[in-house]
Amino acid sequence: MNNRIQLDKSKVQGRYFYRFVKRTFDILASAVALIVLSPLFLFLAIKIKHEDHGPAFYSQERIGKNGKPFKMYKFRSMIVNADQLVEQLEEQNEVNGAMFKIKDDPRITKVGKWIRKYSLDELPQLWNVLIGDMSLVGPRPPLPIEVEEYTDYDKQRLLVTPGCTGLWQVTKRNDADFDEMVWLDIIYINHSGLWEDFKILVKTIGVVVNPNSAY
Repeated sequence: MNNRIQLDKSKVQGRYFYRFVKRTFDILASAVALIVLSPLFLFLAIKIKHEDHGPAFYSQERIGKNGKPFKMYKFRSMIVNADQLVEQLEEQNEVNGAMFKIKDDPRITKVGKWIRKYSLDELPQLWNVLIGDMSLVGPRPPLPIEVEEYTDYDKQRLLVTPGCTGLWQVTKRNDADFDEMVWLDIIYINHSGLWEDFKILVKTIGVVVNPNSAY
């Protein structure tokens, strides 16, 4: 995209007060949410397991801040061997760049289609937030295979802790191609602050209630 932004790494990784307050809020909010939403967790786990008797949860290696790998958790929304079918479906990929997305992905289960529409499959990432792998707001954590294709410009989105939601998710979401996603993430990092994070969290609630091109 045009108007590429080059971030000041030292400035991004400074801002100690903002990062302290953000982390404190992440810990408190994720802990409370995990307790309050525990009945919903149980309900979703039963529904997922009942459909095909596979595991309710799914973990996948993702790349976090400064390129550090971690295990990201989700409710399973695809068939058990979904990862093994990626190469077979590569020609159907609908996103240019270092991402893989198919609107009518044949690997998605019936329950999975519903929980993905309302982003309920992302709820277990509250645990990732609690232990510090993720934040409530930030760029989405990419797969290792995606990062292998990153340019130095793209890698700027790895300067901060990845998030459960972000500017990309509350604006373009799946309508964005890879370059647009990176551009929006870098805009967020360049202008991030407590007020910006609060606005994104509020908009996220609206997106969950009225999904914007989720799949």
